[in-house]
Amino acid sequence: MQFLFFIMLLIAGRIWADSLPAAASGPQRVLRLEPSSGNPRNSEGAFIRLADGRILFIYTRFTGGSGDHAAADLAGRFSSDDGKTWTTNDVVIVRNEGGLNVMSVSLLRLRDGRIALFYLCKHSLTDCRPLMRVSTDEAKTWSAATTCIDDVVGYYVLNNDRAVQLKSGRLVLPVALHQTSTQEKFDPRALIMCYFSDDNGKSWCRSTTAQKAKSSEGKEVTLQEPGVVELKDGRLMMFCRTDAGMQFISFSADGGDTWSGFKASNIVSPLSPASIKRIPKTGDLLLVWNNSYDSKSKTGGNRTPFNVAISQDEGETWRNVRTIEADADGWYCYTAIEFVGDFVLLGHCAGNRKDGDGLGVTQITRFPVEWLYSK
Repeated sequence: MQFLFFIMLLIAGRIWADSLPAAASGPQRVLRLEPSSGNPRNSEGAFIRLADGRILFIYTRFTGGSGDHAAADLAGRFSSDDGKTWTTNDVVIVRNEGGLNVMSVSLLRLRDGRIALFYLCKHSLTDCRPLMRVSTDEAKTWSAATTCIDDVVGYYVLNNDRAVQLKSGRLVLPVALHQTSTQEKFDPRALIMCYFSDDNGKSWCRSTTAQKAKSSEGKEVTLQEPGVVELKDGRLMMFCRTDAGMQFISFSADGGDTWSGFKASNIVSPLSPASIKRIPKTGDLLLVWNNSYDSKSKTGGNRTPFNVAISQDEGETWRNVRTIEADADGWYCYTAIEFVGDFVLLGHCAGNRKDGDGLGVTQITRFPVEWLYSK
């Protein structure tokens, strides 16, 4: 009887151990989408959890070249095991409908249960604007596209995985305007603003505040590729990549309509986008970025290493800096973040500057939330 009881304890212990979260073993590369013949670049994606439990990752699949203006479609891959493995064949979600291309995907689950798909439709250097489609059948089919910005036609940048839905239900698109039809040339120092909707995307309003920035010394700062995260006190924090050696931040207390002036943050960074989202399991903020800066470089250095950190005080400070990738020739940027139970999925560019411009490869990296807190 004692032997039998011992065996039962071992079996029970094994079942209990198997039910524990995975050990904080660190990041794993679970998918790499390499360039191929007729597909010279893969980049900029976003995730959505479907009703049947699968995860859909939609990314930009270039077909006409590797440049930002080359022809491209939006393609999808699926995972049925929380991001551990992925399907091997692309499913075309949106074929190229722009004069140049379509790219930079965001995905949201709307409050009414529909899935919203946002992406840039790039017709020219004076007409690049976000479009929106919705799906009522879990991404099997999509509605006709509607234009989110129709008041001022121009070249707007809405990065991938940047559309947010606030607790109030408001949709917010942080955008950077670089050129309009009345401007003679493209301005790298973008005008930063938001467009927001309180009716699930039927209509959009431009924020009252549209601004540029200067450093504390009065020098003009290049602002680009804004992102937004909602804080616990209801304010929004906007963050932008800059040429000043760090991300700049601004705050809104009215849902994205008016904003404080930009100021330097404590997030050291080259001219490369950061991503910030809240970790559902802990309530802390997760930052993904390149934790480096080279003052001798015009762009602040290369987009490497690839780092994560957490904030337990709503972005005031960042701790537990971890390195995901550290190849000196690597190019890690344009990150989508998805939380899947006890794990984090990052969809990001992970090319190598020795082999090309660095933006040709898209990678999905997976790691336990616990790893962010391990000592």
